[in-house]
Amino acid sequence: MLFGTLEAGGTKMVLSVGNEKNELLEQTSIPTEAPEKTIPAMIDWFRGKGIVSLGIGTFGPVDLKTDSPTYGWITKTPKPGWSDKPLLPPMRDELGVPALIDTDVNAAALAEWKLGAAQGLNSCVYVTVGTGIGAGLVIEGKLVHGLVHPELGHMLLRQEAKDPAPDGFCPYHKGCLEGLAAGPAIEKRWGRKGYELPEDHEAWDLEAAYLAQMCVNMICAFSPEKIILGGGVMQQKQLFPLIRRKTLDLLNAYIQADEILNDIDQYITEPGLGTKSGATGALLLARFAWEKTKKNA
Repeated sequence: MLFGTLEAGGTKMVLSVGNEKNELLEQTSIPTEAPEKTIPAMIDWFRGKGIVSLGIGTFGPVDLKTDSPTYGWITKTPKPGWSDKPLLPPMRDELGVPALIDTDVNAAALAEWKLGAAQGLNSCVYVTVGTGIGAGLVIEGKLVHGLVHPELGHMLLRQEAKDPAPDGFCPYHKGCLEGLAAGPAIEKRWGRKGYELPEDHEAWDLEAAYLAQMCVNMICAFSPEKIILGGGVMQQKQLFPLIRRKTLDLLNAYIQADEILNDIDQYITEPGLGTKSGATGALLLARFAWEKTKKNA
């Protein structure tokens, strides 16, 4: 049995076919252009693959209310051409298969909870730090949606005194996490992309300070059993020990948990599935869509 998966990103769409063993068998990517061009190209790729359902993890904001007339639509997004446009409906209808959609970070959190770094736990937070910053939450074994869905990349932070651009670069908020610590913020602040900066550049100490604030907020607000940090910026492995140390400093031993006080290397960690968290999560969503159809048949 084959399932289709889509990781819908701001720069590229990653399409995969997987099986019931949660193995990704075939994958391709296409540029994220106007939906009128991108969606038909994705539909064409899936045609003839024999998929029985489709799972989508997407950039947001996105309407996730299954009883909404705009379920599966991208809502107000800064990505040109995508505001108030349907993503799931045309793919589901043209391919003739059941489909489920969630945020890209919720899909990754689901995969890490089921199969990755948080396997066997009741809760986790998955944070992607890349072109944007987003977080997916599993609490008591359930993905968190809420009124819309969490937008934790836009939490407001205490700006660091050493920051040469303390307002950040978000077009909506001054001093929010994404505006201060996403990949484009690093490039705008220092004049070079993150991967072009040496490991001992002052950028990384500042980046770790903001991500540590985020970790403290996550711990105090949600008390997750694991914090998983992924995305392109987190390929800078020197960030992890800096973030862990700064998180401990900020908490100041207030949270009395052995997992944090004595084992923080395992508490704030890399994705167990590496770069496959998002696609694997979309595969799990596709399986849920298929199982739901069979149950209701």
